[in-house]
Amino acid sequence: MRFRHLFVAATLAVTVPLLGGCFAAVVGAAAVGGSAAHDRRDVSTWADDKRLYLGAYNAINKDKELALKNDVVITVYDGVILLAGNVSTPELKQRAERIVTGFEGTRRIVNDLQIGEPQGFWSRRRDGTITAQAKTALLDLTSMPGFDPTRVNITTVNRIAYLMGRVSHEEDDAVTTIVRDVNGVEKVVKVFEYTD
Repeated sequence: MRFRHLFVAATLAVTVPLLGGCFAAVVGAAAVGGSAAHDRRDVSTWADDKRLYLGAYNAINKDKELALKNDVVITVYDGVILLAGNVSTPELKQRAERIVTGFEGTRRIVNDLQIGEPQGFWSRRRDGTITAQAKTALLDLTSMPGFDPTRVNITTVNRIAYLMGRVSHEEDDAVTTIVRDVNGVEKVVKVFEYTD
């Protein structure tokens, strides 16, 4: 009888950690599937964009001058790399673009880096608030059947709202009008891919 209890305990000790790994894999797959379900990109493009973002981010971080003394924000959608933020010289702007050039899967690079001092904490926080307000404002866009606001990526830097995603021209017009009216937005830059 004692042998049986030891056998059950040993079996549980071996299988429970394995089941934990299965559980983590299932939950992870569900999380990826859930976020990709609303996206117009297929799952492989979504994963390629994440890989491309991490590669570009890592490459910029290896350049200590760009990473520590400037403010380079990277966003990737559908193989398009957006560079926004502030760098101190035109040479650094070109260097940042050169650093992220050549990654497999890149379709184009939009370099909208501004020449100037990096943002401070309160400016970045203000931009984060503007982004949150813009995303919330898109929830009110109910006049277009089938429109999903989660398909539009909004990044705000220096009060400039950058819009990325796969949209129709009708969706572009509606989204741009709403985001332009968000308090604090000084400019809207569209980096859309069009479905029609």
